[in-house]
Amino acid sequence: MIRIEIIANNSVEENVLEALAKEQAGKFYTKISGVHGIGSAGPRMGDAVWPEENFSLVIWCEEEEARSIQRAIAAVKEKFPGEGIKIFGI
Repeated sequence: MIRIEIIANNSVEENVLEALAKEQAGKFYTKISGVHGIGSAGPRMGDAVWPEENFSLVIWCEEEEARSIQRAIAAVKEKFPGEGIKIFGI
């Protein structure tokens, strides 16, 4: 089993979910809303100074599905290169 974590700006949440559906991957996930932090795309703190927020998806899957998830996220990153969309696999 592989644990996939996707962290992205709230503005691309719908695009991420649509891309996963298109790849028929990531059907079962845990969504964490209001994710705050500082990454390469800058701070996302949900406050008056840094108002944007991220969301996170945690998906447990087999290797084949993980490759499909990677393809889906790559497609979204290509469409929105400045949104700080990250994917990690353990």
